[in-house]
Amino acid sequence: MPQGVNTKILLVTYLLGLGLLSTSCSTPAKGSAEGKPQWTPVDMAIARVSQLSQEPDYIGNTTPYQTVSVRAFSEGRLLGLKVDVGDTVTRGQILGQIDDTLLQTAVKQAQAELEVRQLEVTKARTQINKAIVEVERCQLEKAQAQADDRHWQKLYQAGAVSQKSAEQANFKVQTVTHALEVATEAVRTQKQAVAAAQGRVIGQQATLTQAQERRAWSRLTSPISGVVIQKSTEPGNLLSPGSEVLKIADLSRVKVIVQVSELDLGKIQIGQSVPVHVDAFPDLPLIGRVTRISPVADTTSRLIPLEVVIPNTTGKIGSGLLARVNFATQPVPHIIVPQIAIPTQPEANNGTIFILQNTGNQPKVTARAVTLGKRADGKVEILSGLQPGDRYVVRSGKPLKDGDRVRLSILDFGLGEKGS
Repeated sequence: MPQGVNTKILLVTYLLGLGLLSTSCSTPAKGSAEGKPQWTPVDMAIARVSQLSQEPDYIGNTTPYQTVSVRAFSEGRLLGLKVDVGDTVTRGQILGQIDDTLLQTAVKQAQAELEVRQLEVTKARTQINKAIVEVERCQLEKAQAQADDRHWQKLYQAGAVSQKSAEQANFKVQTVTHALEVATEAVRTQKQAVAAAQGRVIGQQATLTQAQERRAWSRLTSPISGVVIQKSTEPGNLLSPGSEVLKIADLSRVKVIVQVSELDLGKIQIGQSVPVHVDAFPDLPLIGRVTRISPVADTTSRLIPLEVVIPNTTGKIGSGLLARVNFATQPVPHIIVPQIAIPTQPEANNGTIFILQNTGNQPKVTARAVTLGKRADGKVEILSGLQPGDRYVVRSGKPLKDGDRVRLSILDFGLGEKGS
């Protein structure tokens, strides 16, 4: 067929199509010209109680409540260790032994020296006893000499004896008195000697105690109850005072250190209980307590370190695990709807929402006044006017009014999330 004929046929077909389309458009729409009701397509949702927004989690790492290092107090070769990393220990438990040969020798020397000092005290006490006996003897002699002197003086005055005899009796009194003074001084001197000897004994006892303590330091003991988390040396190595041997952590409680914003600091206080989630144990509910808030913020990031302590009664939580802490206060739950469901100005506290009413096969909507609360992320709180389970219009094909009949285009079960 010639190309020109084809062109004419296509043109005629196109013109006929335009005529039919024009005729169709000019025909009255069903439901308007015939007086039948309009069906406005709407998206629906079911009212549910929820939270408007979630407070962000602060991330930190778990650390032991207390960590201590077991160190050598004396020099010597490490003979052996009774524990390894991961072992549970109790306070006072013997963990290892350092060679104490030299320390044993020091203890024996100190003990021998103490015995010598104690012997000196015994000798000094013997001397003081002798001096006391001498004082008592001199006192008796003095009393006798004084009595004899009085007797001779009476005889001399009576002319019964010579003056020389009377003078000899008096001289004996003076001699015995001097001997008593010497004996008394000897007692005082011996008492001082005893005190000095006792002082040397006390000093030597301290030396012995120190030597015994140094020997006791050769036994490595645990200062706390906990778990061995690090072994710093091996048996056979030579240790010097201060050398770290083991590191023990108290994991009965666990600390989480997080950095919080200065804007959130006002809602956090010491002793506050906060929920903590450890990623390694997602099904383990934990409640921590704020135990410390740093008084100093980072001058660059404006973040403040704070410490949260959580119980670890099961012993599952170790050190270095990722933990999330939420400092949100418990909000009052409300019905949350998408903000597009409220045809009102954002700053208004009152609005209208359209509720679906089923009347047989002809659903329609009813306008209901609601009180609005906070807004966030395209959602708004409904404080009153809407009940959980009510079906409401999220969006419609055109503005609605009370009593309008609608057609459900999509049924929404979430907050603006379309479902079947």
